[in-house]
Amino acid sequence: MNSGMDRAWDGVIAPPIEGRLSKPRSTGITMVLDKGLGVTALHDLLETAADWVDFWKFTFGTSVMYPRTVLEAKVRLLHKHGVFACPGGTLFEVAWMQQRYDAYLNRLMQLGFGAIEISDGTYPLSLAERQEAIRKAKSLGLKVLSEVGKKDPGDSQPSSVLYDLLRSDFEAGVDYVIVEGRESGKGVGIYDAKGEIIEEDLGVLSQDPQCVERILWEAPLKSQQVALIKRFGCNVNLGNIPTEDLIALEALRTGLRGDTLRDVVRKRVAK
Repeated sequence: MNSGMDRAWDGVIAPPIEGRLSKPRSTGITMVLDKGLGVTALHDLLETAADWVDFWKFTFGTSVMYPRTVLEAKVRLLHKHGVFACPGGTLFEVAWMQQRYDAYLNRLMQLGFGAIEISDGTYPLSLAERQEAIRKAKSLGLKVLSEVGKKDPGDSQPSSVLYDLLRSDFEAGVDYVIVEGRESGKGVGIYDAKGEIIEEDLGVLSQDPQCVERILWEAPLKSQQVALIKRFGCNVNLGNIPTEDLIALEALRTGLRGDTLRDVVRKRVAK
């Protein structure tokens, strides 16, 4: 962890978990979920925590509700702090459903977004449509994040199907594949109805180490963040992090919170 910034405890306290990558990074990605933070609140948060966030998702279709000047101001502020702004996948699905994808891409670029999420969590896409959407977004120089998994538990797919799809998306050129976890973190993706990780599903999706480096696990609950950090290390990619939990997550990644410090202490005592 070394961003070049003079931090309050430098030279006194070192993070107990070493190896946390600084920006710009390709692993250890954090994607924040924004449900409507104001410009001033965003400014204040980034002044404190910009080093710890890589993608900022205007979740669902919430960015449609913004006055254009406000949305542009937020996107500019994110860009200034080295954070990729990204509309939610639901907005992409609406644009595709309404046959307005090209217009959606044009407006997205005009507004200054640097990333796009392509998903079929609610509106179904054929494999050919999915690849076409990825290709067009890549041609504009956008960071492309695709998502696998359905939002309705009744539409859930076997982990083997999701694995094949994420491999196909990587071959199509996406930068990261998001594993659906929703805002709740319960009953979808790799999580059961209580929000606990289904180990068999996690094992299937993470069977290729090269893929794991570019899988972004949606993990809105602290217990999920802790489990994934312990499984894959401090530079695991995590998404759907509430704005208020951004700094707390970084404390988990670096052993500055009891949930992950405990393992460091146990290893030291055992020596």
